[in-house]
Amino acid sequence: MTKNIKYRVLGVMSGTSLDGLDLAVCTFTKNTNWEFNIEKSETQKYSDYWKSTLANLHTKNKEIIAQTDNEFGAFLGDKINAFLSNVKVDFIASHGHTIFHQPQNNYTLQIGNGEIIAKITGIPTINDFRSLDVSLNGQGAPLVPIGDLHLFANYKYCINLGGFANISIKEKNTIIAFDICPVNIVLNQICSKLNIEYDNNGDIAKKGKLIPELLQQLNQLDFYKQSSPKSLGREWVEEHINPIIKNQKPKDILYTFCEHIAIQIGFFLKDESALFTGGGVFNNYLMERIRHHASSKIITPSNTIINFKEALLFGFLGVLKSRNEVNCLQSVTGAERDNCGGVIHQI
Repeated sequence: MTKNIKYRVLGVMSGTSLDGLDLAVCTFTKNTNWEFNIEKSETQKYSDYWKSTLANLHTKNKEIIAQTDNEFGAFLGDKINAFLSNVKVDFIASHGHTIFHQPQNNYTLQIGNGEIIAKITGIPTINDFRSLDVSLNGQGAPLVPIGDLHLFANYKYCINLGGFANISIKEKNTIIAFDICPVNIVLNQICSKLNIEYDNNGDIAKKGKLIPELLQQLNQLDFYKQSSPKSLGREWVEEHINPIIKNQKPKDILYTFCEHIAIQIGFFLKDESALFTGGGVFNNYLMERIRHHASSKIITPSNTIINFKEALLFGFLGVLKSRNEVNCLQSVTGAERDNCGGVIHQI
């Protein structure tokens, strides 16, 4: 792939909270600095079949996982074709959907076969952005900080509230980043016990009561005492969070867990400004509690950036990969070196 000055890319993101498939056509222009524009974007909800398949795939055998990787790749290819219709893009950058994330075991897996996407769409596709970093003994996460550094330089802190909360912290010309705590992966799980997908505006959490001993247990989990680089996955939630939140009223767990999230995030926001994106930003009650615990000025951008920043940033990771430039930072993941992650599937 040649080095252009301007790229039009489709970024594709599927988050751990299973709220849908994010598709964003983005342009990136390199002058002195990188600039971006989100031209067209859409979140497509998952059918019950895909929700259930993606939520339970980690319990299946290797053959079923490999088969689903292909099936999900074909599903993505069809969705992309329908979404793009007459829009031309240089390539697709797809995060895929994370099934396993175990950097301590040198293993991470995002399904959504890139070769199949390229074949169905007839468009070069870049995917598998995490494996190289993990093979270099890095966390393979978070991956968005390189985009925070180049595209959102005006903010000292960038926080994404998705399945998990991750933060990028900029000091002069350096950046560190790590996962802070679980967010929607736990909140939505609690809501499923009430037969709803999510707590709209945090209305249910707001009516709950604090469970002080649960809050204390959550805040004392070992992960919070570890220094970065560090990252979280579904496995950690199942092992450390699920056992301590059962046997309590759902609305009280929601209230307490929102308080826990706000305390953990607020701890890092000491000054200047913090840009918040991701679906959790629409949880008004949670944002109210974060404002209470943070000292930074909390900034929420347009809904398009709130919803599609991750898809945008994976598009940008794809641009850097196409230019053979660093897209994964040692300072963030703890890998042996800065690296250029992603696998390019030509047509």
